[in-house]
Amino acid sequence: MESKVFEVRIDLFAGAGERAGADHVMLNLSVDCDSTQLTAGMLLDCLGRSCPSLLDLLPSCRLAVDCEYVSGETLVDVGQSEFALIPPVSGG
Repeated sequence: MESKVFEVRIDLFAGAGERAGADHVMLNLSVDCDSTQLTAGMLLDCLGRSCPSLLDLLPSCRLAVDCEYVSGETLVDVGQSEFALIPPVSGG
């Protein structure tokens, strides 16, 4: 089966950006030609493989897609959506 490769930008905030040493990560994701969708969980798995410094932080982070938090089972469009990784924050 053929697939398409999409370049996906994930913006990294707070501690995630500090760990990665950048304010974003670019991923090249391969998806079936019939679709541009992956689950959010699959996207986070790809992020962890691409940026191992984030692996221990990922379970406590939230993924925002087009400015809304999503669960790991949510289908996301890697061809058109905006992504942000939001780590836990504390403060007062």
